[in-house]
Amino acid sequence: MAADFLGVGWQMPVGVDDTGAIALSRFAENIRQSILTILRTSRGERQMRPEFGCDINRLVFAENSMTTAGLASFYVERALTRWEPRIELLNVQAAPDRAQRDRLLVEIEYRVIATNSVFNLVYPFYLTEGVGA
Repeated sequence: MAADFLGVGWQMPVGVDDTGAIALSRFAENIRQSILTILRTSRGERQMRPEFGCDINRLVFAENSMTTAGLASFYVERALTRWEPRIELLNVQAAPDRAQRDRLLVEIEYRVIATNSVFNLVYPFYLTEGVGA
């Protein structure tokens, strides 16, 4: 069954449900939360799995430019390809946010392999460049 492959895991952030048990995320939502966990984890942050995560945080002090956006796209694509086997990446594209100069918007389009369903996720990445200026 496709739903079995999609998975069930702890909801992120970890919380409890109405019964007092650990809240769970299921299926496509579990994949979305997994993607966010990968992007929010810096490589080297986890002791037992130091290669897990994404290098996007290396860019936190970078200028908000198309060069930085290109690097962000590369880092996201590399991390998700390696760490989320339940998806096929269709497109990763980043660009400076015109409304907020300290934010880079990373658009991720992916297909869940088991169901062939296509999803979009926009990940806002905040830079410290220009803050306080």
